[in-house]
Amino acid sequence: MSDDTKVPGLIAHLDRVLTWVSLICGGATLAFMTFYSVFNVLFMRKALNSPIQGAEDLLLLALVVIVAISIPFGSRTGAHIEIEILEKSMSASFAKWSMVFVKLLGIALLTIMSWRLWESGVSAVRFGESTQQLLISYEPFYYLLSVSIGVYAVVLVLDIWQILTRGVVRHIDVGTGL
Repeated sequence: MSDDTKVPGLIAHLDRVLTWVSLICGGATLAFMTFYSVFNVLFMRKALNSPIQGAEDLLLLALVVIVAISIPFGSRTGAHIEIEILEKSMSASFAKWSMVFVKLLGIALLTIMSWRLWESGVSAVRFGESTQQLLISYEPFYYLLSVSIGVYAVVLVLDIWQILTRGVVRHIDVGTGL
């Protein structure tokens, strides 16, 4: 790997952590959702005519876990949508600083979101926020989303650092391995 394509140590470490968390936790959650859905629908509902009570609650919470895991990882892989229609008509300097400005706005928004999600987690039990059938509290899922959004804000800070020092953001190349 040439020096031009290498990412700095902190970003490389974050990339490894995000990749492994996505693979292990995301993979385990997707496997759970698949096996649980198949077992509930094909075996319990169709064969025994007795579906599992609260299956929808567990699948909904598993989807929240998948979303929380995918937010910062998606940013590092470049999977989030960017509209670059005007970039070709901008000067390189203006495009660079407009990208920095947009990312700074994103950091501000994500910081507020992370804080409000954490506050929602604190108050979830007090207000009785839980799933409908199994009454599983939303509290830990608010915390998970808060941490995920916070990590995404850190990713944007590191993106700004890359833009300012290298002129371009290096993303995780998912197809090359770990």
